[in-house]
Amino acid sequence: MFLIRLCAAMLLTLFSALAALADKRVALIIGNSDYQTVGALDNPINDASDLAIALEGLGFDVFLGTDLNRYEMLSLAESYGATAADSDVSLLFYAGHGFQVDGRNYLVPVDANLTSAADIPEQTVAMEEFVSRMERSDGIRLVFLDACRDNPFEDGVLSVDEGLARVGSAADFLFAYATQPDNVAFDGTGRNSFFTEALLSHIYTPGQDISDLLISVRKDVLAATGGRQIPWDNSSLTRQFRFDNSPVTASEETLLWQVAANAQDASLMQLYIDRYPQGAHATEVVAFLDEAGQGGTQTRALSVEDQDEQAERLWKLAQRSRMRPLLEFYLEQYPDGSHAAQAQRLIASIPRPEDSTPGGICERLATHPRDRTASITGVPFSRLQENALTAIQACSAAAAQSPELSHYVALLARATIAAGDVERAVTLYKQAAAEGDLRAMVSLAQLHESGTGVPQDMGTALDLYERAAEGGSADAMINLAVTLFEGQIVPKDDARAVALLQQAADGGSAKATFNLGVLAQDGAAGEPEQALGYFQKAARDGEYQGYLAAAILLDEGRGVPRDPLEAARMLLRGTAEDNGAILDQLSLASDQWSRDTLMEVQRLLQKAGYYNSSIDGVPGPNFISALRQWRSGGFDPIILAEN
Repeated sequence: MFLIRLCAAMLLTLFSALAALADKRVALIIGNSDYQTVGALDNPINDASDLAIALEGLGFDVFLGTDLNRYEMLSLAESYGATAADSDVSLLFYAGHGFQVDGRNYLVPVDANLTSAADIPEQTVAMEEFVSRMERSDGIRLVFLDACRDNPFEDGVLSVDEGLARVGSAADFLFAYATQPDNVAFDGTGRNSFFTEALLSHIYTPGQDISDLLISVRKDVLAATGGRQIPWDNSSLTRQFRFDNSPVTASEETLLWQVAANAQDASLMQLYIDRYPQGAHATEVVAFLDEAGQGGTQTRALSVEDQDEQAERLWKLAQRSRMRPLLEFYLEQYPDGSHAAQAQRLIASIPRPEDSTPGGICERLATHPRDRTASITGVPFSRLQENALTAIQACSAAAAQSPELSHYVALLARATIAAGDVERAVTLYKQAAAEGDLRAMVSLAQLHESGTGVPQDMGTALDLYERAAEGGSADAMINLAVTLFEGQIVPKDDARAVALLQQAADGGSAKATFNLGVLAQDGAAGEPEQALGYFQKAARDGEYQGYLAAAILLDEGRGVPRDPLEAARMLLRGTAEDNGAILDQLSLASDQWSRDTLMEVQRLLQKAGYYNSSIDGVPGPNFISALRQWRSGGFDPIILAEN
């Protein structure tokens, strides 16, 4: 048995430190894996331990318990409740077996020995035991339940309902479930469950409200399981909450590029290209690696101040992304750094590549780019073709080890078609689609559209898109919307097309959000003034052309009041994050932008220390050089946040 109270050790930045001083954060985390009389679970102890480390770094006073019996669960709950009574934020996370009877949820201690319904009150812990202690606080209350795994009493000794029941709550509660009520979640095929892995991947995103975090978690879990598991939440929060109150930064991809560019380090550049083979900075990274291979690049000397800034930047990215190579690089460069101890703890919780499970290898090699998650970025088809045989081996093993997860069959199908065996791939896609995998449905629909390996049949394709859209596939919703807008195959239905795009956007699809912006801008759906919000959100979610579209509206005053400063901010964010389109625009077509907006760009670059010429709105060599420095590792979110 393991029962310990952990105190917060380190804080991420000055901003999170100030936030921690301003509010009291307390968390109770329980992970039960080693059950004595029911099926053991692989991941809850890892889920709990890993989340405890993450929450410590976010200023939480953490009560952690793993493999607890009933007495220990209740005892820890009481200690937690006493501390949380005057907290500003209290959090409960439980991973392990759980079930519902007559709409009441019960969490299962490792020593539970249930032979009949009469044993439930004395052998389990009702969730109300925890919730009632949280109700002592007037602060924000957050409950995360990764306890919806298979019925632990499959031998028929005890009849219980699958999954957990929906819980009503007073104000300022949020309940987040690993899957929708009355459904079963998967334990995961790696170190963590799909739900906890997604939560860990997004919890350090700076400036992200918890509602947006949960959308990101839901999107990742849906993609990782092919739609078989959809996290669900029930909120009565009356206030915003952010785990990390730091200013909004660039994406992890752009941050990795910035860190690599500042360090001028070939290993970090290679890490970028391995993780983002089609990334926005891939061309620049390849050029750097080519030059380095010819002995043309040298690491620049850093001042002590630069070294401290670089170390902090590297640490923030490593902590946020949970990339083991970045953590190792941090320790190699800064063995006595202020975050060395925390880095060691994080490394211990992240498997080495050579220890990856077949499922992990399959996901890394064969995931479709449209199914990208925070930890799996997806592989373009051309790259999959290069590794098709290895992917087939890994996905075959994963499908055999986890037959309940049809998504591995869908990934095997993608690897198989990349190897050139279309007939076998179609069979696998049909199998996975029949078992409910969303990617398999979309891929099979596309094959029917083109007549590849199957008869061309638009009716079958549309049926598959409808099924996938109903299951939550954003790609299927977008494809259906396009078909309904065109009105060639089915009757034109603009209203339903817009509704499908809105549904996809609400689910986190940046592409759908951008398309809604285009429709609003043109007055085809919604109002022109709504376009700006759509474009800005699309850009934040990864559709970086949204920055350019938003800047144009703000520069011209199209549908919104003219705002040269905000236009400049959009241009500089896009300069850092897109594929170079905005840099080209400002370098080669500066006459398309108002002088006011260009002057604001110059002012911001001057504040960042890259531009030292006149603020005149006239681009010149110094202006272009400043933009390139900004793109090549100089992006500063604080400059963009200042008024």
